[in-house]
Amino acid sequence: MSLLSEIIAKNRASHTVAIASVCSAQPDVLQAAILLAGRLNKPVLIKATSNQVNQFGGYTGMKPIDFIALVTRIASDNRVDPALIHFGGDHLGPQVWRTEPAKIAMPHASKMMRAYVEAGFTKIHLDCSEGCAGEPAQVDDTTSAERSAELAAICEQYAPDPEKLSYVIGTEVPPPGGARAEEAGQGTLPTNADHARHTLECHSDAFAARRLSHVWPRIIGLVVQPGLEFAPTHLDHFDMTAPNLLSTALSNDPHICFEAHSTDYQRNAVYPELARRNFAVLKVGPALTFAYRQALYALDHMREHLAPASKASRLLATVESLMLAEPSKWNKHYAGSETELYQQRHFSYADRIRYYWPEQKAQSAIEALFDALETPPPMRPLLEQYFDEAVINTAVSLKDLAGGWAKALVIAQIQRALMPYFFEK
Repeated sequence: MSLLSEIIAKNRASHTVAIASVCSAQPDVLQAAILLAGRLNKPVLIKATSNQVNQFGGYTGMKPIDFIALVTRIASDNRVDPALIHFGGDHLGPQVWRTEPAKIAMPHASKMMRAYVEAGFTKIHLDCSEGCAGEPAQVDDTTSAERSAELAAICEQYAPDPEKLSYVIGTEVPPPGGARAEEAGQGTLPTNADHARHTLECHSDAFAARRLSHVWPRIIGLVVQPGLEFAPTHLDHFDMTAPNLLSTALSNDPHICFEAHSTDYQRNAVYPELARRNFAVLKVGPALTFAYRQALYALDHMREHLAPASKASRLLATVESLMLAEPSKWNKHYAGSETELYQQRHFSYADRIRYYWPEQKAQSAIEALFDALETPPPMRPLLEQYFDEAVINTAVSLKDLAGGWAKALVIAQIQRALMPYFFEK
């Protein structure tokens, strides 16, 4: 039995247990997550999305095998047991090529599935919910299920050991990256239990039609909307007093739990409560790169006091120029006046700024920032102007592993956002 299957079994046996699912390709976020898993001696699921990582490189420039090599190297460099790290692929389907007809998009998706499983990803989210060119924005459950089964067959064919694969399905998923600006404040309704049940039935039928019934026990998760979300400037907090109606949808499938997306920025008590409601996989991404940006901007302000002679450009100004020069990564997500757009570009919950960190100008600016801060640690009162006590204390213990006090603060700030996912119950 795989680790994920064990977690599902415990969750369905009424244990309050779930696994943290870190969806990011940002190296410092990955290091923070891996170090935290190692310190706590708890498993972590590290995931890449089809937009981030695919057979063409995605927006990170990494193919699936490159992503696994990066994470493995980080774990080795930080002396963390690689057995704690499990790899997942998220939103794997035709989504990246949805502007093309299905006859073009699906073959691309098939080749991507092969690349993922051959690289060593074992937890696969089959997401064929979005329509391709000439189709509705969201296809019906039957079409989505048939395409998911088609891609599962590819995974089974090319995985080095198909028995190690676990699948997550689901058509009612929050949009990757969170809600759009125009959806802020509208509230977020949980998935209807009948809809969830219908999704399971359609997928079961589609798998049987492709002679994949033997794979069904390895369907471990269904992505549904629990009733929480984040938009650029607004959070929909989970209502912990709402009745648990969704779990009834799982009554005929004891090997399946729910997977929650867009759990970023929720109150700490929400995560064990979701686990009690059969959400055994809790995904987080933008909240971690949001914390990364918080720490970098704080250090950029501190540089004025610690290295006033530094001639390097302010990090914020550098990234602002990148975002204005190539607005396609944020302009469909943000709305408002010029002042509001400026604030959202840099401080939004949606954190679209994360798409610009890999660019060379941004990387050079970050390197210049850390170079300028190669000084003795500043006095505690100055640190407390920008970081809270828990982050400062954690950073002290991370200084050697991180390679300096400034980088340690970045790692500690990210871990502060991730720690609630490693709850003890």
